[in-house]
Amino acid sequence: MSSTFIPSSLAPLISSISSILIQRKETVSIAETAAGGLISATLLSVPGASAYFRGGLTVYSLPSRIAFAGWTEENLKYYIGPTPEIVAGLAKNTREKLQSTYAVCESGTAGPTGGTTRNRTPGYLAIAVVSKDGEVTREVETGSSVREENMVKFTEEALKLFLSVLEGKIKVENKPSL
Repeated sequence: MSSTFIPSSLAPLISSISSILIQRKETVSIAETAAGGLISATLLSVPGASAYFRGGLTVYSLPSRIAFAGWTEENLKYYIGPTPEIVAGLAKNTREKLQSTYAVCESGTAGPTGGTTRNRTPGYLAIAVVSKDGEVTREVETGSSVREENMVKFTEEALKLFLSVLEGKIKVENKPSL
């Protein structure tokens, strides 16, 4: 990749991800919030992305989650900020609607402001990767309150988790119901 459009830290990740998806004839869809579309843009930066990219949602606001991500007023009633459970639900909905092999979702607090609970402090990120076989979630704290740095780091962390799933280093699994 010779362009400076995509941060250089993401180039090796997207190269590996796109190669694997194309080789296996698998697809991915994205639901992102705090990364602001950077995950989708990174996946689309590779020539031939139409072979694997089913679509992406930037559901930054709560109303956009109702309009596009399957949320209801009930979801908003009990919303406490981003959590692994919330991103897994967004990813499942996105994968089903776009009929992709995988869906990747992130939600977090890019900063510079935020709240006082852990999942509302700048640099907090929840990520999920889902497939028909289940899900894997992860929480990350960047330690930064610089918005642009966090957006790139959130994208990097989401792509790293996705690549680990694709490479079989991390298995998706069904979570028991509570």
